[in-house]
Amino acid sequence: MESKVFLGIESSCDETAVAVLAGDGSILAELVLSQMDHAAFGGVVPEIAARKHLTVLPGMVRAAMYQAGVGFGDLAAIAATAGPGLIGGLLVGTGYAKGAAIASGVPYLAINHLEAHALTARLPSVGPVEFPFLLLLVSGGHSQFLAVEGVGRYRRLGSTLDDAAGEAFDKTAKLLGLGYPGGPAIEAAAGGGVARFGLPRPLLGRAGCDFSFSGLKTAVAQLVAACGDGALPKELVADVAASFQAAVGDVFADRLQHALGMMPKASAVVVAGGVASNFLLRARLSEVAGQAGKSLIAPPLRLCTDNAVMVAWAGIERLRAGLVDGLDAACRPRWPLPRGPL
Repeated sequence: MESKVFLGIESSCDETAVAVLAGDGSILAELVLSQMDHAAFGGVVPEIAARKHLTVLPGMVRAAMYQAGVGFGDLAAIAATAGPGLIGGLLVGTGYAKGAAIASGVPYLAINHLEAHALTARLPSVGPVEFPFLLLLVSGGHSQFLAVEGVGRYRRLGSTLDDAAGEAFDKTAKLLGLGYPGGPAIEAAAGGGVARFGLPRPLLGRAGCDFSFSGLKTAVAQLVAACGDGALPKELVADVAASFQAAVGDVFADRLQHALGMMPKASAVVVAGGVASNFLLRARLSEVAGQAGKSLIAPPLRLCTDNAVMVAWAGIERLRAGLVDGLDAACRPRWPLPRGPL
């Protein structure tokens, strides 16, 4: 298997991504096309996303294979994100992957998007981290702590009780007139601001490691509303963004302390998902992990957001473990970890 290559396809939201990896995890090719059409709508429009995936995916696969210098006859397996995500995009990616797997006579691997994020830290170029490790998965749709005990072996320690952190970033950015996606916009604005507003820190100090962000989001909305109608001054936007980011950082730091107490034998702390690209949050998490004698492992920024490298790598990990899916494996718009049967 080490001499063969793996094709990975990601199409769960608004990024179309293709990657080719060698069996040892070396990245031979990686392509990502981000759809910017959704910015005008303040969020992803599922139908537009699915049509774009359908248009660009075949050409991107051909380009990635050419870049890697391989053909379909060189493949060991084809992996595609089967969930969670937008059903239209999932159907496009898995439909292509299944057809290519049949034509190439190789196994098909239905990848859980969250599992792919979880296993990214085991890429040789990133970690590699040994099992078991503590994972903080933070993205637009997910905020949770997981004990990662092996491939296909996950134990949820805590999750959000309402909104995900990424959703709170997006909605706060929209309230401040910063556009979409919210994470990078909030971080950029906060760099020129002062965290002078006393926003709430939901669940701070509470037992366990669950999250809650709806109250924080509401507090920002009330703060913005109190400033009156019309565009907010640039300085005020920066200060609100800095205050919001500081509040989220305090929450993450507190929740990580509790999660480490629940998993003292973790080999390391891994943070993954789109929100993991925020430098302030990484710094806060690194500080807490270091105080507990653990290393914080965060993938490169390009592997924190949706990408196909993590999908191909998850395919490698699952094939090594003998976990192959049938061509009748269905897409699942909702598919939490621990990963259930397809």
